[in-house]
Amino acid sequence: MAIAATPVAAVIVKFRSASHSAQGAQVRPAPDRIAALTARTGLALHAARSITDVLHVIHVQPAVTGEPIAATVERLRVDPEVEYAELDQRRYPHATTPNDPLFSEQWYLQQSSATTPSAVDAVTAWDTTTGGIGTTGTTGIVIADLDTGVRFEHPDLQWAGSGGRLLPGYTFISDTFVANDGDAQDADASDPGDWVIQADLSKPECSTGTAANSSWHGTRVSGLLGALSNNGTGIAGVTWSPWLLPVRVLGKCGGLDSDIIAGMLWAAGIHVNGAPDNPYPARIENMSLGGTGACPQLYADVVGQLTAKGVLVVASAGNEGGPVDAPANCAGVAGVAGLRHAGTKVGYSSLGPEIALSAPAGNCVNTGAGSTCLYPITTTVNQGTTTPATSGYTDQVSNPNLGTSFSAPLVSGIAGLMLSVNGNLTSAQLIARLKEGSHLFPQTSPGTIPAPPMCHVPTGQTDVQNSECICTLDGQTCGTGMASASGALNAALRPVAAVRVPASVAPGMNVTLDASGSSAACKHTIASYQWASSDSGSPGNKFHRSLHHRDRTGERYIQRDPHGDR
Repeated sequence: MAIAATPVAAVIVKFRSASHSAQGAQVRPAPDRIAALTARTGLALHAARSITDVLHVIHVQPAVTGEPIAATVERLRVDPEVEYAELDQRRYPHATTPNDPLFSEQWYLQQSSATTPSAVDAVTAWDTTTGGIGTTGTTGIVIADLDTGVRFEHPDLQWAGSGGRLLPGYTFISDTFVANDGDAQDADASDPGDWVIQADLSKPECSTGTAANSSWHGTRVSGLLGALSNNGTGIAGVTWSPWLLPVRVLGKCGGLDSDIIAGMLWAAGIHVNGAPDNPYPARIENMSLGGTGACPQLYADVVGQLTAKGVLVVASAGNEGGPVDAPANCAGVAGVAGLRHAGTKVGYSSLGPEIALSAPAGNCVNTGAGSTCLYPITTTVNQGTTTPATSGYTDQVSNPNLGTSFSAPLVSGIAGLMLSVNGNLTSAQLIARLKEGSHLFPQTSPGTIPAPPMCHVPTGQTDVQNSECICTLDGQTCGTGMASASGALNAALRPVAAVRVPASVAPGMNVTLDASGSSAACKHTIASYQWASSDSGSPGNKFHRSLHHRDRTGERYIQRDPHGDR
């Protein structure tokens, strides 16, 4: 699906900070900077709203009648006070259409088998943790879901204040029509429905859309992240204890980049103008959304800020079967592609070298009229076709749940389990250990005749692989491997090795190597350090460090740190 430009020429502009400003040490007020930018560029600029003190949405009129918007944006980009300027584009949800009674249908959480090798084996991981320790030991882990909002009354989710998992959240949708609840940005993250009728298609926000019932997309994703589990109701979530923070950035006909990045910043605890600061900063942000095209600089900027705070961003690859969508294709994001039950790429999933790893996305196998969809991703939903009605669950017949939207929360949930046992892991370390714990892709597809082709890196947007293909083992098509909760948890339990060395080293001098900055997983302590020379006869000795740490039972773990070579 293509990205639709906003109906007005709205551009997201980030001004340079004071240290880079030609105007002196102090950052001037936004109206003054926009007025000066107007004078320098000759463009008619009107401030729409501010996201931060230096990040603004500005309505732009071309200086020359008929000038392409790309040329107009380029005029802004070359201005010395502008760090970057990006068209405010629209993104869309990535969905294609244990005593919990429906757990038997959740094949994707079970141990992998010959029939379902792509299952993530959460059941084995739960023997170690269900996600309940948390990085602080008191408030626990927060996973934010940037989506359509959520139905707080669903019995398998519920308000945190009434025994559930859902924190209050916030809505960042700036367009009242898109918000569909009578107003725009506010503290209510409940999903009123995002249905689209034929008459809506005449509105600029829906110019590339189609009529459809409400998706309840955020409620579906939230159920996978952390439905109330082992409670005799409905389904189990990947995590059983972390808090879920709904951040509403999508509504009727998708959502704007400016709203999405505001939600990303706020969810991580970064101040956003016009909104109260988030009292529950998230360590993980799930983004089951996107649009075609390269990673915009504004997403790269925001992801960089989140990464610096240790926040992991997980995003779905997209459902076009072509190149990976933004923001999943942004550096520092854990992009997730979709797999069939057999471990092959599901036809609709986008793919490419930006993918970190893959997880089940749902596939039906039987496609005859009235036949059962054998391998959907069962989750929470509302039964209303437009406005909210009764709570319920997706099923294998009338409402199967399919899409890379549902691969991403499986990986986000696994990351939540990892943080619950090792809160010291950075976002980069989480991605590295998710990859380390993954399983190799099968190189056959049992029962598929003729055998599906090997996947390949898309050459462009028109290079679409919209049928099953076998993921390559080089990490260039579907990532490093198939997500495994048990494998990732084992990787997370290893200590984080850190070594301090002198600023400069001369031949023949004694060198002190300090590993005291290393850290163990939760409920573990570093017991000892071990250093060994692998080449004692050469001047450039290489040392390998092993960390020994113990848990409370005295079980010993050893990490050999290849990155500690000196």
